Amino acid sequence: MGMKFRKHFVRGKYVVQVFEHDVWKTVAANSKALKVFLQATGQTVVDNADPKPFAPKSYRDFMLSEAHYVNAATAYAKANMPAAYKITSLYKKLTGKTHPKLKPHPLWYQEPIFYMGGHMNFFGSGEDIVWPKYSNVIDYELELGFVLAKPLFNATAQEAEAAIGGYVVFNDFSARDRQMPEMRSGFGPQKCKHFANAISAEFVTADEISADINALTGSVYINGEHIRDVSSAGMRYTLGEALAHVSQGEHLYPGEFFGTGTLPGGCGLENGHMLNKGDEIKLVIEGIGSLTNMIV
Repeated sequence: MGMKFRKHFVRGKYVVQVFEHDVWKTVAANSKALKVFLQATGQTVVDNADPKPFAPKSYRDFMLSEAHYVNAATAYAKANMPAAYKITSLYKKLTGKTHPKLKPHPLWYQEPIFYMGGHMNFFGSGEDIVWPKYSNVIDYELELGFVLAKPLFNATAQEAEAAIGGYVVFNDFSARDRQMPEMRSGFGPQKCKHFANAISAEFVTADEISADINALTGSVYINGEHIRDVSSAGMRYTLGEALAHVSQGEHLYPGEFFGTGTLPGGCGLENGHMLNKGDEIKLVIEGIGSLTNMIV
């Protein structure tokens, strides 16, 4: 049976609470619930100064949705490459198909792709996100985040899926005006991604939602205004397949963190609602929880 936890501020510190019988209860030291929480998040102790349920020991982000890539590429072309956008629009009108230039790289169709991000600049719900001075365009990305509870090496998809400890709501903040130049450098995302990420205070164990992993729904809110609903449906690879791929020839350890990539429609590049200084961004995934941050 799955369990739902959260970090909650009580009398000057962040404590672990468990949701039982429709009530949040503070987890007792040395209790079974605390042992489950620590094992699922890959930790040995609770950090009472940290609003996050865990501090990632590393961070990799996949791109599992073709729809997100196509939506984002189309929006980018429309805003920044009008001539190319007209060509791709005509191509789709004549053929009924997406132009190849708006689709992921051929490697994406052969194996799960990901980048290794910075795991030290992770924030919790309620914490401020400082707008980096080198960017004029800041975006959010609603993703499903998951953490390892068991080590992996040369794992099968089944072994890899069984090693997932649980899930959080994940926001992969992005400096869009830095992203394309960095991607074209051949070295992948750099300053466009590493300045900030955030995860929800709520954490659910894998057995709480794994059966519904392709049917989760979520929402984006900015300053209380509902912007867009999203779904986890349509991922090309299972999370087990994605993790198994990473584990080939590479040791993975409890506490390492992963993102699914943006759920289609869950970023401003796709839905047309970018962030401004002073905005409050709230991301929700039903069955897990919510994540709120102020942009300062």
